[in-house]
Amino acid sequence: MKKIKFYCVTNKEVNFITKENHYLSWVGKNESPQNYIRCDNQENIFFKENFYSELTFHYWYWKNLLPKESEDQWVGFCQKRRYWINNSNIDGISKDNINNYLFNEAPTDWLNYDVIVCKPLSVSGVKKMKLLKRGFKNIIKDPSILYNQNKQNLYLHFDMHHGYGNLKKAISELDDTNQKDFELFMQRNTFFNPHIMFISKPKIINKWFEELFPWLERCEKRFSFKSLRGYDTERLLAYLSERYLSYWFKKNYKCKEENWVQLNNF
Repeated sequence: MKKIKFYCVTNKEVNFITKENHYLSWVGKNESPQNYIRCDNQENIFFKENFYSELTFHYWYWKNLLPKESEDQWVGFCQKRRYWINNSNIDGISKDNINNYLFNEAPTDWLNYDVIVCKPLSVSGVKKMKLLKRGFKNIIKDPSILYNQNKQNLYLHFDMHHGYGNLKKAISELDDTNQKDFELFMQRNTFFNPHIMFISKPKIINKWFEELFPWLERCEKRFSFKSLRGYDTERLLAYLSERYLSYWFKKNYKCKEENWVQLNNF
């Protein structure tokens, strides 16, 4: 089987990845290290990096590199601290030994799937003090949120951490079908597949970007960059993409959840 091509998006030099199938991809404001793929040339949105984060490279890849990939090539995206690993036990994995756990070739069972996404994270079970501090507007509307963990869902979590009402505004910029379905997804689920990391083949990747970036452009006009300030909201477009990825891929394709690790010693 073909090796998977991984594009590792980073704004800091990564000197511990030795796998040849991991292509280091630069989104930093400083000078790119030698041999890193840059996304500030050809057709790009590099000037929006503050708001788009790793999607700055994703957009460049879509416009400039994706058309050159072979149709049967598995392509994946990871980040400077987060990587796909071929082991369910992440204890003890560090930058010193991570190359022993990175994928080379696609496992045979992937042939039964269209898309690989990260194993999910849960957002429920938030401490009451945090709910009261960040989610008081939601609690005023529905006090049962305080004791019903099923209501501590993705919608509430987004309101709490990325600006109350911003998700609702963004959803209104989707087409009618996805407006309804994505809102229900956010209301009914307490888990999501994080980090805008996925693995698929060019045809599906292209469809994802064709869906994602026009929506984000409409959201830009709705919010304006001037209103996006601070840790919680400056990268609102990236946070929206992260949630939408979980919904859109699972709605349209057969997905498998795979192991990933976050390196805290980077």
